[in-house]
Amino acid sequence: MSKYLKAIFKSRPNRFIAICELEGVEVKAHVPNTGRCKELLIEGVEVFLRVSDNPKRKTKYSLIFVVNKGELVSLHSQDANRVVFEAINEGKIKELQGYSEISSEKTFHNSRIDIYLKKTLNDGSLEDCYCEVKGVTLIKDGIAQFPDAPTERGSKHLRELLKLKKEGHRAVVFFLIQHPAGDYFRPNWENDPQFAETLKRVNSEGVEILVYKSINTLDEVKIDDKSLDFSLDK
Repeated sequence: MSKYLKAIFKSRPNRFIAICELEGVEVKAHVPNTGRCKELLIEGVEVFLRVSDNPKRKTKYSLIFVVNKGELVSLHSQDANRVVFEAINEGKIKELQGYSEISSEKTFHNSRIDIYLKKTLNDGSLEDCYCEVKGVTLIKDGIAQFPDAPTERGSKHLRELLKLKKEGHRAVVFFLIQHPAGDYFRPNWENDPQFAETLKRVNSEGVEILVYKSINTLDEVKIDDKSLDFSLDK
């Protein structure tokens, strides 16, 4: 039996809450994605809710998946971190292979970077890598784009990665496309030119960009272990 319940999306009164119709009854569901998602969460679309048994929660349900363009799209933005972490740990990300240790949420200055990798070289020196993960759900003209709403926090993360790079660390921003229809990536110049400009600048100064996408089913969300192309042009 699936751990998800099929429902119909009705409205989103604020960024944290969705009103859905479940078996003919309207229920409130938590939306684990602070993006606008307005191209996904359209009245009448099919969604899948996960039930929580935590009595302290304000809402019993979480809206985890939405059907768009015939595909199951993951709206759980924090789940992108888990998917990428597991993929690196299992050696599925060829650009991030060879590290002996992996941990999550490494603090640097005033930020917490999602994934930290390190290994000791033959000469005893340390080689490490800071990796920030961004989940991507917006598809425009067949191209995955980030962000779908302006994000100063996202630009801050990029600037922190550049600081790390300049201090001698490897720095990576990892875009996980959570919409299976996306096979190519570009920053969203139209919605957030500051983020796009910052991404282009930090990449030119050594911050690496990796783009992969997830394979989504109700039973499992995992990574497609083939890296995708991207463009930073307008």
